[in-house]
Amino acid sequence: MTGTVLIAGASGLVGAAAVEKFLNEGWEVIAASRRKPEIDSTRPFTHLALDLQDPAACKAAAQGFEKVTHVIYTAVFELPGLVPGWSEKRQMDTNLQMLQNLLEPLLAAAKGLKHVSLLQGTKAYGVHLHPIRIPARERFPRDQHENFYWLQEDYLKAKSAAAGFAFSIWRPQLIVGPNYGVVMNLPPIIGVYSAICKELGRPFAFPGGAPWVWEAVDTNVVADALFWGAEAEAARGETFNLTNGEVFEWRDIWPAMAETLGVEQGPDQPTSMVAFLDEHRPVWDRVVAKYGLRPLTIDDIVGESHHYADFCFAYGATASPPPAFVSTVKIKKAGFCGVADTEETFCRWLRKLQERKILPTY
Repeated sequence: MTGTVLIAGASGLVGAAAVEKFLNEGWEVIAASRRKPEIDSTRPFTHLALDLQDPAACKAAAQGFEKVTHVIYTAVFELPGLVPGWSEKRQMDTNLQMLQNLLEPLLAAAKGLKHVSLLQGTKAYGVHLHPIRIPARERFPRDQHENFYWLQEDYLKAKSAAAGFAFSIWRPQLIVGPNYGVVMNLPPIIGVYSAICKELGRPFAFPGGAPWVWEAVDTNVVADALFWGAEAEAARGETFNLTNGEVFEWRDIWPAMAETLGVEQGPDQPTSMVAFLDEHRPVWDRVVAKYGLRPLTIDDIVGESHHYADFCFAYGATASPPPAFVSTVKIKKAGFCGVADTEETFCRWLRKLQERKILPTY
């Protein structure tokens, strides 16, 4: 089946991958984001340069939503510095308001709305605040901490019950893709760091702290799951964790990324990505000119992802942080079994950034 899908936050990690997936499956796509998503598909789609914090703009845009049958909501508002903002009331209230700004006029216009997908993450289990049960399962009682996930989820459930559309909630772990200038994506940070290291004549050293075993998920796996969930009866009203299906440790995939990027690996050198990239802005500008890259500054590329890198690499940690593993048994039993090789995930998206002339090729 096909329909018309509205993808909010379409220029972000999951949003752009979802645009690509639904286009390739023959759907009509309305992509709502402040900048147009960068995708490889040549199929046409409608792009709305929409600020979800502007209720008047959302109300005006809803005049074009009459045919919308499905919504993929991936938009997020984060505060500068990222991690401290996860506990800020302003961050929570703004994210709830953005969803309301979009959905209220959409429900008035899209009388055939069937399904809404809402993105969450493993902060739902309190991974940023305390050790969590391993593996974290969707059936666990709600973790009692303030979080915009709960505000959005309660609002969506109430609207679903009143208006009769279905919904699904998704909790991917450490999403990996080719997008730059977003709040949480590591390949651009890793790639820019490697290029600056090479230009300075220093090795591509792992910059983090104590070992920390992770799970990740390829943005294409997330997009495939969202496509499956748009029509799957087993996804209606359900919450699903999403990963590539395996665990990894940064030092084990670092050599493959070094080879992909064409740089020499060196011994670990604890380094804050926030401080390093800020200090070496002129070096990056020199790299851009030297290799004919897109004229993007450090600020254009990092978004808030350099803060995310310091968090994920456990920069400054002298002991391994508690594990943050989630179970994906539920979604596999429901019928979606997408998986990916995490090392290849990182390397593939680094190559894509090279192809798009965002990172240099040596």
